[in-house]
Amino acid sequence: QVQLVESGGGSAQAGGSLRLSCAASGITMQSYCMGWFRQAPGKEREGVACITPSGATRSSASVQGRFTISRDNVKNTLYLQMNSLKSEDTAMYYCAADFSCGRLFEGSEPKYRGQGTQVTVSS
Repeated sequence: QVQLVESGGGSAQAGGSLRLSCAASGITMQSYCMGWFRQAPGKEREGVACITPSGATRSSASVQGRFTISRDNVKNTLYLQMNSLKSEDTAMYYCAADFSCGRLFEGSEPKYRGQGTQVTVSS
């Protein structure tokens, strides 16, 4: 059974930082494109960042230069370091595993996803 469990969400002030983690079981993260997407109330799902099996990364324009995705293959854990947070970053953040990063950024339902962790940024 595949499980993706996010942690690290919470509240932060604008300009602050948070680090999200996603622990995987039942899959080997390095075999998938792993990523994060977010969804705020009343808004469409937005792909945030993705990392391929080879380690190439891609981020959305809205977080480029502020968010960094990484993966620990030994711990089978995915991370999202979020710096210079803005109020518009407030959303539920989900960890996802799929066969391409393109699907994540297209808004397609991923092969596997976690339950999400809430991030709230106050200005």
